[in-house]
Amino acid sequence: MDTMVSGRVGMSEAEWQTRCDLAALYRITDLFGWTDTIDTHMTVRIPGEPNCFLINNYGDLFHEITASSLVKLGLDGKVYSTDGRFNAAGFTIHSGVYKARPDANCVLHTHTRAGTGVSVLKKGLRPISQDVLAVWDDLVYHEYGMPTSDDECEQLGITCQGGNSVVLRNHGLLTVGESIQGALRRMYMLERACEVEVIARGMNEEPAPIEPDVIRQYGERARQQRAHPEYGMAYWKAALRQIEGKGIDWRQ
Repeated sequence: MDTMVSGRVGMSEAEWQTRCDLAALYRITDLFGWTDTIDTHMTVRIPGEPNCFLINNYGDLFHEITASSLVKLGLDGKVYSTDGRFNAAGFTIHSGVYKARPDANCVLHTHTRAGTGVSVLKKGLRPISQDVLAVWDDLVYHEYGMPTSDDECEQLGITCQGGNSVVLRNHGLLTVGESIQGALRRMYMLERACEVEVIARGMNEEPAPIEPDVIRQYGERARQQRAHPEYGMAYWKAALRQIEGKGIDWRQ
């Protein structure tokens, strides 16, 4: 389901830079193979405007998204952009997180095969790989709800108060970050964890267990890394170099 809006408005320097960063995130997501044609969405809260965020123009493929094509929305549902469309379910999901989490500045949502595959499993992820240990202590599950309902908006916000790496039951994955690079790094590790889980479940052998004390130690290390203000920045810069090799038209 999409909602139509139509034109374009002026913006601050901070908003333009944020638009460029979010457009780059969509290109990176496309590069990583996390797309679902025109569905799924990533958003960023606009600096200096805590009640506003940017979302993709519904209908654009991720490799087509540019800074100027993004749609500006208010947490109250007000549309500030005058061109484009936005996904109504996307508004529900992202506004729910931002309302409940004043510290959140970026939210990623994916429908990958591995992520969605894990989301339908009763037991979900198990602590069987180094990848999953990177998010294990920050992992929460959210029961499936009607994506466009007010109740789902509220309930998802409550779930995200418990963790930043979220398995949306029967749906997909979601990560939250104080920055784009933090949310992206969480999603990368969560996606990897799901890929390993799906592969392991297809093997005719039980996975080798990781000792509980090692899980605890790794969790402490992961928490320290995530608490660093530069968390994910090196990976973000590396990903930018990957997409810049194909041009920089997302900055338009």
